[in-house]
Amino acid sequence: MTQQKINLTHLKQYLKSCSQEELISDIAELFKKFPSVKDYYQIKLYPQEDKEIATKYKKIIESEFFPTRGLGKARLSVAKKAISDYKKICKTDAALIDVMLFYVEQGVKFTKAYGDIDEPFYLSMEGVYEQAVGIIIKSNLKDIFQQRCRKIMENTSGMGWGFHDTLTEVYQEAF
Repeated sequence: MTQQKINLTHLKQYLKSCSQEELISDIAELFKKFPSVKDYYQIKLYPQEDKEIATKYKKIIESEFFPTRGLGKARLSVAKKAISDYKKICKTDAALIDVMLFYVEQGVKFTKAYGDIDEPFYLSMEGVYEQAVGIIIKSNLKDIFQQRCRKIMENTSGMGWGFHDTLTEVYQEAF
């Protein structure tokens, strides 16, 4: 006999059956165990501190490319997870775009520092850049991010695997 998987309906039924004290206890336990829950409530209760939380996720990204000691590992999965985790808790598209473009900027900086990387690296950078530009267009934030996107694109000149060409195409179609 297989165990039934919990879904949102089951969770809501469970939560409705709990007392207020039990709910508070459950949320407090989640808060202690999961840093992303803590970050979520930090932004929810103190929206003015969103930049501090964004900085935390940017630091995770930066550490993958340029740690304070040693060489960067450039584990894209770790850096992209930081974007994904931040996306779940951030309140504005502008804040998410900022973190996404920071990822691409770090990738470009890494390439300039260490030389040509491989195709999967560039495909990841291109994908995040394209997603960020898509959110910029959808959210009507061109005025805020156009110069930054242009600078990223210009900084890729001469990089391999068609990286510059792809970013140029995305930029020109959007702006």
